[in-house]
Amino acid sequence: MLAMSVRLKYRDMNHLIKKASVCLMALMILSVNVMARENATKSTKTSSMNWNPVMDAIIQVESEGNSKAVSGNSVGAMQITPILVKECNMILEKQKSKKRFTLNDRYSVDKSKEMFLLIQKYHNPENSIEKAIRSWNGGIKYSIRATNRYYRKVMSKLK
Repeated sequence: MLAMSVRLKYRDMNHLIKKASVCLMALMILSVNVMARENATKSTKTSSMNWNPVMDAIIQVESEGNSKAVSGNSVGAMQITPILVKECNMILEKQKSKKRFTLNDRYSVDKSKEMFLLIQKYHNPENSIEKAIRSWNGGIKYSIRATNRYYRKVMSKLK
């Protein structure tokens, strides 16, 4: 009688362990799905920003719309430097993209805007217009004081 009681308890415990395992797996799958949905929402938010007015204002301040403008190492409508092209290509490489920008792409308004958008998506995921403008002028680690004049100019073109 005692042996039968022990077998019953063993079978019951085995059954409970299997049920608990199934429940844990279901919870894990549910939490992974929730996290995936949250990440999808975040990436949609980032990509839904309309940067065209900001880019157009920057183009007006930088070159008055002249895609052939040259000032030192900066060229094109958005006055892009070789360092920025290199940064864009590094981002593309990290994203495992085969696409690369060339120095000549700086003369294309469309390619320049693509570079701007890539920089914003990577370094400004919160879509801060102020950060976008100041970093375009002063670099990723811009100084607020050093970029004040430029920021005001671009903002005046936005209105």
